[in-house]
Amino acid sequence: MGNVHVQTMSAIPATALSAANDMTLDAVTHGSAAQAPLCFVIDTDISVRRFLSLILHGAGLNSEEFSAGEALTVALSRCAPDIVFLDVALELAEAVQCLAELANNSYCGQVQLISNRGSAVLAHVKHIGEQHHLQMLPVLKKPIDAQAILNVLQQLKLGHAAPTAGRIGLDEALNKGWIEFWYQPKIDLRRKQLVGAESFARARHPQHGIMLPDAFMPGAPETSLIKLAEHALVCALKAGLNFAKLGVSLQLAVNISASALGKVRFPEILQTFRPQFDKWPGLVIDVMEEQLVSDLARVSDIAGELKKFEVNVAIDNFGRRHTSLVNLRELPFTEVKIDRTFVADCATSKINAPLCKTIIDLAHNFGSVAVAIGIEKASDAVALLRMGCDYGQGFLLGQPMPEELFASLLRQRAVGPVRQSFEPERLTQPAEA
Repeated sequence: MGNVHVQTMSAIPATALSAANDMTLDAVTHGSAAQAPLCFVIDTDISVRRFLSLILHGAGLNSEEFSAGEALTVALSRCAPDIVFLDVALELAEAVQCLAELANNSYCGQVQLISNRGSAVLAHVKHIGEQHHLQMLPVLKKPIDAQAILNVLQQLKLGHAAPTAGRIGLDEALNKGWIEFWYQPKIDLRRKQLVGAESFARARHPQHGIMLPDAFMPGAPETSLIKLAEHALVCALKAGLNFAKLGVSLQLAVNISASALGKVRFPEILQTFRPQFDKWPGLVIDVMEEQLVSDLARVSDIAGELKKFEVNVAIDNFGRRHTSLVNLRELPFTEVKIDRTFVADCATSKINAPLCKTIIDLAHNFGSVAVAIGIEKASDAVALLRMGCDYGQGFLLGQPMPEELFASLLRQRAVGPVRQSFEPERLTQPAEA
């Protein structure tokens, strides 16, 4: 991939963080992460556990993962979860023992069985739970659908409330400290590993709750957009340091408009807030294709200067404007992010599939990384993987989540696969009798 440098999850030497020892790791996950509802995930398949954790954290819950029920007793003595996701595997005794352990600890939360076993077997296990006077939810069949998980959480009123409608001014939100940044996982589709995250602005209004950018971005003056961009940069640099303290070095991406790109105080901000540890993975600045094509020469010059600070530029929402391939050769970009309208149904659409393949090949020909955004279906993830797409983001792989919840997710795991259930062999595997 040419000169592109991608730092995957890796341990950071303790000596490299000596300058930042004044902040404890507990401070990283303060606030809403500590108060978030808790879920236990019990499954022998690490890819399933980690996929569920991504969905749960994105929905506003904390999770603890267990490969077997043996650790459940100790965990229950420490805290009581709001919901338990329990796999019913080939050996039924494991699931039955977990249900008995929950009952012995007078567990009052919900139990969600997950399995690829047949209906008769699952009905039997569910009945055993009910005999123990546990609150048993309708069984979910594998492979697990992200929306099905979210539906369960919504019905139980667990996690984030739905974003509210309405309008507020960006200036007011910035001045009153309502703006915060949530992070969406970026996944290596081939290795099933977390390789980065993209920052998204949210407003936490004291009365209206969480508000999306549509509530405060439209009509905002350029001065406010520049302030927002600089705030996003500072927060991403601080978040990167917080994640590094958890032993995880991630390349974070920040969205900045092309018009604000040349007016943001990059040298000053980077000099002040750049994390000082070895092999810092740098930052990625996402600029929408439709904005950069009108001022390609200027953006190219700025991108060249930013590389000196280990800050790279990515083309976001690529494909909408059919940018000239000749012009693209002039821009030192690190990623090409395929527009979500092309990613949707790329497994079956005779229009979207060849478009995605063309963009992926284009990115590789320029020594860049191809990133598919807005992945919502396992079949589309499989198709993109076969096309050679490098990374993916989207509902299927993890929603944006507050920094403290993202840090909580990182805290509980080391390098490893995120999910394997979108592999072709897993998708076609028949349910067990």
